Amino acid sequence: MALLITSLCGLTGCGLSEGTAKVVFTTGFSNNEVFRIEDSVCSIQEVMVYLINTQNGYENTFGSQIWEAQTDQGTVSTQLKESVLAKLAQIKAMNLLAADMGITLDEEELQNAREAAAAYYDTLNQSDVDAMYGATEDTIFQVYSEYALADKVYDYIIRDINPEISDDEARTITVEQIFLKTYSLNAAGEKVPFNESEKNTTYLKATSIKNQLIEGSTFEELMTNYNEAEESTISFGKGEMDEAYEQAAFNLGTDEVSGIVETSDGYVIIKCISTFNREQTEYNKVRIVAERKREVFGEKYDAFVDTLTKELNEDLWDSIEVTSNEAVTTSDLWKVYDVYFK
Repeated sequence: MALLITSLCGLTGCGLSEGTAKVVFTTGFSNNEVFRIEDSVCSIQEVMVYLINTQNGYENTFGSQIWEAQTDQGTVSTQLKESVLAKLAQIKAMNLLAADMGITLDEEELQNAREAAAAYYDTLNQSDVDAMYGATEDTIFQVYSEYALADKVYDYIIRDINPEISDDEARTITVEQIFLKTYSLNAAGEKVPFNESEKNTTYLKATSIKNQLIEGSTFEELMTNYNEAEESTISFGKGEMDEAYEQAAFNLGTDEVSGIVETSDGYVIIKCISTFNREQTEYNKVRIVAERKREVFGEKYDAFVDTLTKELNEDLWDSIEVTSNEAVTTSDLWKVYDVYFK
């Protein structure tokens, strides 16, 4: 789903997934304003509360040297900054959506935010506070209350989604396969479909393999010799594979072997190993519910976000650096939040 500054897909603890979207750069910010969405402003203190806690959480696991590591998207420190910007951008947008929908925190929820802010702020040393550009207890209260309101909006939007998924709907099967490609790769790594002659040759090869099965060769032996797919044994649920592949596989009983199935990328012969994988099916139920939540939330959220104006204080944002300081130790922002809101 798209978001204003960085694309996000939902609230899960303190983590949000990222993508990209256009940002409007502008001037006219005060000294501590990092970005503005409509009339909602994010201060550098809020950014640093998120940044320091996320940074220290990672350093506790991976060590302080992680930030200069290079990835395809730049350094890990750059990715951390973008992730924090993404989180805060979505929280601000969802608070605007809450106002649009007439959703607010009740007194008990506000009191929880106040108590959580006081509890967390009491854990900070002076170096922590300085690293957060002088964040106050009121700053923490704002962070907690805005996050809680965003969570409340999310829960409201997905309220009608049925979390009960049947075994049949989520059923995951396990198969072995002998897959023959009907494409090649060009210099750019792109698929180039076979011409009819090449495709016919591949089909004749598949026919020969099928005949060897009929004559008594084992599936496993032929799979070892001929399978051109990356994996020989795979597990999947409905909607995850090519339609023809899926239809053939789900109609097999345990140890049954299909005929030659034509897919968009090749010919395949399938052997069913298990018609029901309990562990994978339970995992698939969770995945299906999560996907439905993303879709329902995305429809509402994307339509709203598209109407918003977004401005980033580029100079201030670029001045923020990820630097390690042994005296700055705080990393419990979300652990404290969970005590009061979970």
